[in-house]
Amino acid sequence: MQTKRSLSDWGLFLLLSACWASAFAMTKVAVDELPPSVIIPGRLITGALVLWLVMLLRGERLPPFTDRASWLAIVGMGTVGTALPFYLITTGQKTIDSSLAALLISGAPLFTAILAHFWFHDERFTAYKAGGLALGFAGVAVLLGPDAMKGLGNADLVAQLLVLGGAFCYAVNSIIARQSPRLPPIVLPVGFLTAASITSLPMLAVTDWSEVRFDTANVLSVLGLGAVSTGLAGIILMHLVARTSATFIALTGYVIPIMTAILGYFAFRETQDWNALAAFILILAGVWFSQRQSRKRAAASS
Repeated sequence: MQTKRSLSDWGLFLLLSACWASAFAMTKVAVDELPPSVIIPGRLITGALVLWLVMLLRGERLPPFTDRASWLAIVGMGTVGTALPFYLITTGQKTIDSSLAALLISGAPLFTAILAHFWFHDERFTAYKAGGLALGFAGVAVLLGPDAMKGLGNADLVAQLLVLGGAFCYAVNSIIARQSPRLPPIVLPVGFLTAASITSLPMLAVTDWSEVRFDTANVLSVLGLGAVSTGLAGIILMHLVARTSATFIALTGYVIPIMTAILGYFAFRETQDWNALAAFILILAGVWFSQRQSRKRAAASS
């Protein structure tokens, strides 16, 4: 497999990271006046429409309903892997800032490694991977702080746990995606975003519309979440999958917190305490150990 990346590969990588990182800033704006039951369907439907347009322009279509394996993957990724984490993360961001949410979600690759160890024979733990996981989870523990268990009923802690739950859903999504049937790159995102959109529609029915306040900022934020952080990100992801590898793309999970912190500072003047910085360093160290082992194993097999 090709390991040397071109400038265009890195450019797409950074653009994809920026699209996903911008979701936290736009969600921060949207949740000020809109409930998750409005934000999530708006984001999913907008993203699905963008990808449907691209798929139709490419002359492709969804698999037939007789393709049970493909539709199980589509529905699983649409519900557990997309609609549910969007709801958990959006709800959590009502009481924690965007850069903290991004740091919590950076634990998703760690959850993925644990699930993959028990699910796939070729992704077992190694000494370096175990060390990386230990450092990464230490980072999450530092981030939550020593009073986490004492303050279980605290709103901020509950919000952090909701976001961590969303990160775990993303890990489950990675497992589903890996063992899903091979479909054209644009088809699977169109399918699971459509399924997620349909799943989210009941949220609109239970919304108290008398409490909803639309304004230019929150409407543009929802449309941006759909068009940029979901639709455009899906298109960029499609090109990167075709040109590089899943491992390379997974590294976005560790660039996103940096970009989110920068956006959070300039947009909202958000700053993090020392424990968030320490947590970020520990998580990055864990990633370095895991990737170092991967490179050494790759070199040994070449």
